[in-house]
Amino acid sequence: MTFYSFARSVVSTIFKPWYRVEVSGLENFPKDGGVLLCTNHIHNFDPLIVGITAPRPVHFMAKEEIFKVPVLGNIVRKCNAFPVKRGKGDRESLRAGLKVLKDGNVFGLFPEGTRSKTGEIGKGLSGAGFFALRTDAVVLPCAIIGPYKSLSKLRVVYGKPISMEEMRSKKASAEEVTELIMSEIHKLIKEQR
Repeated sequence: MTFYSFARSVVSTIFKPWYRVEVSGLENFPKDGGVLLCTNHIHNFDPLIVGITAPRPVHFMAKEEIFKVPVLGNIVRKCNAFPVKRGKGDRESLRAGLKVLKDGNVFGLFPEGTRSKTGEIGKGLSGAGFFALRTDAVVLPCAIIGPYKSLSKLRVVYGKPISMEEMRSKKASAEEVTELIMSEIHKLIKEQR
């Protein structure tokens, strides 16, 4: 058993009953190949919730400060995360994200860049569009819905893959692609409310 699998089973045992986690749309999740998994961001636990509900291991970018915390930094790294310097064009983290996708893995991304203080979906940054346009990865929207309150229902909805063909053929910008991704996440949230 890998450390990721072990950590996933521990977190799952605690979080699934505590937040009454419900998952739908798993049939939309590709069984193999690169997947750019784009999710709204409402709580610090979002990466854990995505990690325990996604059917495949997920790689995340995490703010570089986390990796400097003794013990925690090592755990986060063993759980497939890699550091990003926020607020700067961090070429190293961009290359790491592209490699995750080109190697046929799942890259989890919160296009808003930071969590929403209100729970409402915010504006996405161009990073999601950058990764979607630079690889052949399947772009998969995901919505986390509900409050993080003990024994309240927390829903994770995996939407249908977003086709990038039209965006590529019209040479859309990274910003336009991110807008499309965010609108699909928004639709998932509206459909489930």
